[in-house]
Amino acid sequence: MWNIKVQASKDGGDDGEDNINEERKKGTPTKVAWYFPVITRLQRMFANKKEAKLLRWHDEGRNKDTMLRHPADCAQRRYIDNTYGWFGDDPRNIRFALSTDRMNPYGNMSTSHSTWPVLLSIMDPPPWFCNKRKYIMLSMLVSGPKQPGDRIDVFLRPLVDDLQLLWKGVSVRDAIANDRFTLHAMLMTTISDNPAHRNLSGQRKRKGQGCSHCLSETCSLWLRNSNKFAYMGHRRWLPRNHPY
Repeated sequence: MWNIKVQASKDGGDDGEDNINEERKKGTPTKVAWYFPVITRLQRMFANKKEAKLLRWHDEGRNKDTMLRHPADCAQRRYIDNTYGWFGDDPRNIRFALSTDRMNPYGNMSTSHSTWPVLLSIMDPPPWFCNKRKYIMLSMLVSGPKQPGDRIDVFLRPLVDDLQLLWKGVSVRDAIANDRFTLHAMLMTTISDNPAHRNLSGQRKRKGQGCSHCLSETCSLWLRNSNKFAYMGHRRWLPRNHPY
């Protein structure tokens, strides 16, 4: 695995940057990754009174009952807020959901090109705003002739660095309070299909292990005539008094 910062330090010195530029001029890159900083966009959002108010909606405008209408209503989020009380006490703190999958921007099914957008969804605005383009931030684009696979974490390094910085805290101006505060953010969940989930979690794909949680304990059987796997044993998850 190639670490960007370690490699940069090895090539460091007065001519380290020149060495990197020399390498860039030769051949075709295996992968190209574009990173679009997240922190500056959050700072611009809080500089707008309308946006700053919407980012507080989960605490100030939400109907707090037993109904599940918003990610803030789920038990997992309440557990996180209780575990990290300092994070849940400030309604201006941000929760992200990360999603990624392969897409082809050219509108064909060619396998000679692979593009992986990495999206960060802000989960704090009202439900009718959560899926708006403004609150789904394109943080990275990874493109190349082949998909990154389980090495996608190498390309996610700039994003992970920013998320770690946001967890520690970043100074942001709040247009509503007209002062500066320390903004914290966390990656609360990921949204992806099963193959992309395996890549994000660093799991290697093995035959018959279709469940990313059960792994080697997955109950599967290879059907020779059908040339596919059959996954069984679903009834073990049902309660004992279930009719099935």
